Amino acid sequence: MRELRADWRLRLRRGDAAGPVCGAGVLLTHDRMLTCAHVVGEPDTPMWVEFAENPGIPPVAARVAPGGWLPGLDGAGREDIAVLALDSPRPQAAPAQLGRRMERGRKVWIGGYSQAFDDGMWLTGRISGLHGAWVQLDAGTNAEVVRPGFSGAAVQTRGEEPHDELVVGLVVSWRGDLELGLPTENDLAFSYMIPIDRIAELVPLVAELSGPDGWDSGLSRRLRDWFTDGDQPAVRFGVVGHGGGRDRTLRHHLHRAHLVYRGGRTRPEELVETLVAQLRPPRHRRNAYRDWLLEGGDEPERPATGRPDGSGRVLAVIGLDEDPDPRGLVPLLARVRTLGFRLLIIFRGGDGAALAEVSRDLLVPALDERAEELVGRAEHFEREWVRLNGMIDSASVAPRPAVTAAARRQQLRALRSLTDPRQQLTALKTLLRELRADLDEESRSRRPILPGQRTGPGPAGRP
Repeated sequence: MRELRADWRLRLRRGDAAGPVCGAGVLLTHDRMLTCAHVVGEPDTPMWVEFAENPGIPPVAARVAPGGWLPGLDGAGREDIAVLALDSPRPQAAPAQLGRRMERGRKVWIGGYSQAFDDGMWLTGRISGLHGAWVQLDAGTNAEVVRPGFSGAAVQTRGEEPHDELVVGLVVSWRGDLELGLPTENDLAFSYMIPIDRIAELVPLVAELSGPDGWDSGLSRRLRDWFTDGDQPAVRFGVVGHGGGRDRTLRHHLHRAHLVYRGGRTRPEELVETLVAQLRPPRHRRNAYRDWLLEGGDEPERPATGRPDGSGRVLAVIGLDEDPDPRGLVPLLARVRTLGFRLLIIFRGGDGAALAEVSRDLLVPALDERAEELVGRAEHFEREWVRLNGMIDSASVAPRPAVTAAARRQQLRALRSLTDPRQQLTALKTLLRELRADLDEESRSRRPILPGQRTGPGPAGRP
């Protein structure tokens, strides 16, 4: 399913929130965006950036970033590029995916904000050929040629799979053969874009983001799913080296964490002070919680009301292997887990110290906890199946899973007896995949049957 909305498609006003809509732009990172220089007008002009397709992201002022003004020589060149710096970052906005590859005849989509269409207007066209440093876009009719208000808008292509939309250029201009004011007044009219590959030659940030190591879309999808889906194991582990697309992707998602601990830069005492301040235990128990988190021993008694509870909040530990005492930090993190926090554990290298401790004390318990929950669901479904089977029509009862809940329970008991944490991890991951498949099949079987929908094998009915 393709996304109808995109955070990275931006609407621009000149001046402030009350200024006129003057064009569009593309979000590159959490604090940089791309548009045409003529949309801005002058390099010192303040701009107002609106996330028109996601009103949940607040608008923000922006100005031309250092080195981001490329209007062309004497304003008459063929660049017409401006990189703007947002006054405050918007990490909650997903940036655009840039692409340098273009194919003649490829269909493109363009969303802009022309006069009388401030809420947005969409056009389609096809990549035609070069027009100097620009690329010509052919439209079906002159009415589908870009017009004022489209400058700076993304020209995007769509691939075969969801989430593979690529921005291949920025709308920069249009031209009619009769040089009349509107495309429809000319016999022939064409749109033009500055291609991303040309912008990459002039803007190092665009070159980096549009290269093979710009972003890691797979990591981005996995992190987004883990942060937003509380139905996943409470501890996630990954290896992300410094620099490059994976590191950039990780940094972009860290705003989702409630707390961030950086190995080698944050001290455990600082983390504990922040945790206690956020958990707000009764005043007379605060020192007890500090001592327990740092040193272990007996957990302080949790009162019936106002008890410390992480409530699913996320602590991201970045560069655990770079901490002065990574092995000593793991027990503290295990105690944090008992307070209800979810943990994102990132190593900067694959052979760092404390890998075994992380596996044994954090990952295995979290996956075991998740497996226990899913086995419980399977057992609940099986009890329901037994209760309903034979009482109502068989088509209304979900089929019984091929593997019984009792067998899944036995698998869980067996893997708990393993002494090697690596073997336990492998077995737990396998069991979780199988349990999800069981429960997904059960969930699909519960979907309501629509009128005319086939419920079993055999030829479809005629209309």
